Amino acid sequence: MATAAIFSSLRRRRSPSLQAFLAPVDLTDVALVQTLAAISFDLVSCFSNKNFHFQRRNSRSLVRRLEVFLVLLEYLRDSDTSLPSTAMLCFKELYLVLYRCKILLDYCGQSSKLWLLLQNHSLSGHFHDLNQEISTLLDVFPVDDVELSEDVREQIDLMQRQARKAKLYIDKNDELLRVQLFLFLDEFEKGKVPIHVELRSFFVENLGIKDARSCRAEIEFLEEQIVNHEGDIEPTASVLNGIVAITRYCRFLLFGFEEDEAELGIGNKKKPRKGLITREIAETFISIPKDFCCPISLDLMRDPVIISTGQTYDRSSIARWMEEGHCSCPKTGQLLAHTRLVSNRALRNLIMQWCIAHGVPYDPPETADASAEYFAAALPSKAAIEANRTTAELLIQQLACGSQGAKTVAAREIRLLAKTGRQNRAFIAKAGAIPHLRELLSSNNPVAQENSVTAMLNLSIYDKNKSRIMEEEGCLGSIVQVLRFGLTTEARENAAATLFSLSAVHDYKKRIADERGAVEALAGLLRVGTPRGKKDAVTALFNLSTHTDNCVKMIEAGAVTALVGALGNEGVAEEAAGALALIVRQPIGAAAVGKEEMAVSGLMGMMRCGTPRGKENAVAALLELCRSGGAAATERVVKAPALAGLLQTLLFTGTKRARRKAASLARVFQRCENTALHFGGLGVGYAFAGNSATNRDSSFAGDVSVSVSISVPVL
Repeated sequence: MATAAIFSSLRRRRSPSLQAFLAPVDLTDVALVQTLAAISFDLVSCFSNKNFHFQRRNSRSLVRRLEVFLVLLEYLRDSDTSLPSTAMLCFKELYLVLYRCKILLDYCGQSSKLWLLLQNHSLSGHFHDLNQEISTLLDVFPVDDVELSEDVREQIDLMQRQARKAKLYIDKNDELLRVQLFLFLDEFEKGKVPIHVELRSFFVENLGIKDARSCRAEIEFLEEQIVNHEGDIEPTASVLNGIVAITRYCRFLLFGFEEDEAELGIGNKKKPRKGLITREIAETFISIPKDFCCPISLDLMRDPVIISTGQTYDRSSIARWMEEGHCSCPKTGQLLAHTRLVSNRALRNLIMQWCIAHGVPYDPPETADASAEYFAAALPSKAAIEANRTTAELLIQQLACGSQGAKTVAAREIRLLAKTGRQNRAFIAKAGAIPHLRELLSSNNPVAQENSVTAMLNLSIYDKNKSRIMEEEGCLGSIVQVLRFGLTTEARENAAATLFSLSAVHDYKKRIADERGAVEALAGLLRVGTPRGKKDAVTALFNLSTHTDNCVKMIEAGAVTALVGALGNEGVAEEAAGALALIVRQPIGAAAVGKEEMAVSGLMGMMRCGTPRGKENAVAALLELCRSGGAAATERVVKAPALAGLLQTLLFTGTKRARRKAASLARVFQRCENTALHFGGLGVGYAFAGNSATNRDSSFAGDVSVSVSISVPVL
């Protein structure tokens, strides 16, 4: 299994030219010998003088055997010797052996040094397996039936005797280094930081990692192995995470920040600036399954619990609802028989599995029970956490008193550290990174500004950090300034995403909306931003619209106009309709939406062609527009062409909540003058859909959310 995995990994990472070695083709005797001779010559030329850092003896021994094969093949090629069929069968097998030699030698020559050290036993075993295959091949090769010169025969006999005697060889010095690496892990595991001199000796003198660039290459290679990790292959992902963390720490401890400054185009060296984000997630926002979202907060549930009515909510949201004095279920409006909260462990396990599968950060609740142990293997080891903590302290020192270039690099690394893990986000903020990142938000260096605002975004995912950011004097204003005047598109977009993350806390929604220029900038980004920028903006506006006190601000800032305009954009229409459905619940909001020329037609377009959730939000917005907008708004909706047919369709094909809202809207029409004949048939559809007049009004009144599923991006 391990052998197959190694060669599978090599085929994934190496060049397509190796595919020529995959299988022998139907060649004549002469052509096969010529092909094998050419392949052997290439292998010997490529690897005979190559200085392998690890597996030196094993690789040299293998190359010497290839040299003997080359002598044999060149002799046969040049002498036109007739070959028996048994020899041709051996040569076809040799074709595959040469392929395996090429793969293994390439692997040892191109892999990271730390990875080779970790694979020391496994790779030694692969070399031994190849020696055994070569020995078997020589045992069955019909030497006596092939005309060979005396010197060629002697070399073949010598190689045959050596191959028979060959034993598994594991370099003792390499093994000592591997043990030393695990001792470093053990020290971090115990909360100790290894001695500086020992780390320098290991990385610089023994591994030959002499600069920051080499260190980064090691980290990137190991991270690739973590991403491609397959089940039971050693070492575990947890161990790899620990080694990555140690290497990152040594990168800054041993080599500082200067080389990175040059790469970022800072100072006297004017090198092109490389990509700001090394590994972007495929999509900024991932559509979360509806059942994984809390009906109150609309966000992914961290700790789903069941209340007495059988409905599931996130623990923090429903607890806050009860603390505010409510005695009913937010979703159904039913009175609560008791206030006990029962953990929905099955759902939490499903959410955790989905998050890991889709790369979505998931911070389990601090009071999580044993069900969380299911995913213990995916969590970082204590060694990784402690090494990252030590690295964060170095980086924050640079943020505080380093050069401008060093601050830029430190902000980038803080951002990368904060990409994953609640622990990382917690200790980075606790160590004092937020005030220094806030100062960097006003930098005139676009790289520094983008990295700092993205780091702030990643830190904000951890709930306790939201308060730290909001309580830091001037921090919210600085984020808004980046949103308004950021030096790069990415910086402005990430600032919008940060506001969305912070607005998950109800008490912060009004503060964000009241910050000068915040809502105006979000509305502007929704109108003219990139597809990702529009997504960032609409989700932030949606969150702000869930606070009733923000309605006037959103109208004055042009957010309503921008949301109506977004109804025609497939990428953001669902969220825009959801925000409008919330805004029109207030008469002033309904009046503002009613004045928009394209509001009703845009919502109807959503009912016709939108997603199931989009249709649900659209009909909810139209219903509330009638309820809160008065006679003029109701008449405008009633006179909309084709609405009867859309309602009829929605009553039979929509989601449960969409059918309920469509039925309520049909009743509004039935009460309007001169509409009974046109909409009378809808009552039949309503009854067929399984709704009742009893639950019609109470169900909607208690339905405090619209259907939008979004999550904070990690960049």
